[in-house]
Amino acid sequence: MALTSKSALVTGSTSGIGLAYARALAKEGANVLINGFGDAAAIESERARIESEFGVRAIYSPADMSNPREIAGMVEIAETTFGSVDILINNAGIQHVAPVQDFPDEKWDQILAINLSAAFHAIKAVIPGMKRRGWGRIVSTASAHSLVASPFKSAYVSAKHGLVGLTKTVALEVATDKITVNCISPGYVWTPLVEKQIPDTMKARGMSKDQVINDVMLTAQPTKEFVTVEQVAALAVFLCSDAASQITGANLSIDGGWTAA
Repeated sequence: MALTSKSALVTGSTSGIGLAYARALAKEGANVLINGFGDAAAIESERARIESEFGVRAIYSPADMSNPREIAGMVEIAETTFGSVDILINNAGIQHVAPVQDFPDEKWDQILAINLSAAFHAIKAVIPGMKRRGWGRIVSTASAHSLVASPFKSAYVSAKHGLVGLTKTVALEVATDKITVNCISPGYVWTPLVEKQIPDTMKARGMSKDQVINDVMLTAQPTKEFVTVEQVAALAVFLCSDAASQITGANLSIDGGWTAA
């Protein structure tokens, strides 16, 4: 398998896109650390399933992505357990939808911390080891909102734009170290995060659930289809391959044509 002997750390990976990343990397032979919140029994079931299905080691960290010390500790645990962190997938993210004048200060701070600052702290922690070994892959989940804006998402859009800037900067800094740093920018992917924002969007826009899905979410995607978690994960696996060694500092859209307009 293509990534045998490699180890990956995937933040926000107990469900949705993050879990799809972890499973796709494990299928290619990588050991994986999954991270996130949720029901303990369900998380353990997913962790054990990864090991049994793919024959790799899988461990879990409950590290809080808003806490820099816990992020650094998670990286240390992965390096101690696996011997290295060769692949970092920054995927942890939260959302809140509200007009800017009503946007809670604490939600702004929380979204910036988890969607942007967490990636900085994780990247900072893994780069020294990647440089020593002369190989690394860093992939961050941005969003179509890293390229275009939508109303009522001031914090999320700001964080995702910032994540692209962070990606480009780090890519330039490590360009001669055999480390690539890229973003994937999905459009609407049917995940728990997307599902949870529907009620807030209904309230903010005075719409029904079907109207939010068809007239807000999928209206932006010319294909009129949600992106799947498996499609996003497949792109991440490609970015971790030798074939993608000259792709760095890129922000790759997978959004059904949303940002083509």
